[in-house]
Amino acid sequence: MIQVLFVCLGNICRSPMAEAVFRHQVKMAGLDAVIAIDSAGTGDWHIGHPPHQGTRDILDQQQINREGLKARQVKSNDFVQFTYIIAMDESNVTNLASFAPALALVEGEKRAAIHKLLDFAPDRSNKDVPDPYYTGNFQEVYEMVEESCERLLAFIVESENL
Repeated sequence: MIQVLFVCLGNICRSPMAEAVFRHQVKMAGLDAVIAIDSAGTGDWHIGHPPHQGTRDILDQQQINREGLKARQVKSNDFVQFTYIIAMDESNVTNLASFAPALALVEGEKRAAIHKLLDFAPDRSNKDVPDPYYTGNFQEVYEMVEESCERLLAFIVESENL
């Protein structure tokens, strides 16, 4: 099973949006039996909360299922459980380092590959997904997420020989 974890700061705007969008795309591609998706935040302020109303609204407008989305915080085990960790911005990548397990890996154990979501949108000059919690621009973020998730899925399909 290939496991993908989307990460942002609070896990109520960007990463749950990406989780829902990617889950939808994976299901439409018929790959939901081989790709599992989750999201988490580097902060702990919203643990257990549903996504921000702006994220819920945009997902509802796009008719994308958001059932089961609930904020959680990144944990050390995520680095070995997940195949890919996809951060929303450079700050998230930096913050992820504080959660990475310090222990040496067991022989044969793999660590998740960490990427930024907009690394999969080469035509975008800014490689950070803006946080709509502060900007309010959920539509713009949705468009970035949708495009990048499509390309991420193509990357995974090719990389994992699916």
